[in-house]
Amino acid sequence: MNAFTVAATALVALLAPLALVAALRRPVDGLVALELAAALATLALVCLGVGLHSSVYFGVAVICALLGWVGGLVYARFLGRWL
Repeated sequence: MNAFTVAATALVALLAPLALVAALRRPVDGLVALELAAALATLALVCLGVGLHSSVYFGVAVICALLGWVGGLVYARFLGRWL
């Protein structure tokens, strides 16, 4: 276990409070939590790729970053109906 896998574990552990924020707070706060969760998931996948010496995780990280950005836009679009 090296520093990158420890960092990936810490980043994944930080997703739990974001899930609580997204579930219990206002929808605008949920949008911010969604965007931060996408960034943390992307960073965790990059750390796993470096820590495990596997290039597969880098492609998954790029896809995660793209889908997180698009998901935030879609969420904001539908959130505009209720604000």
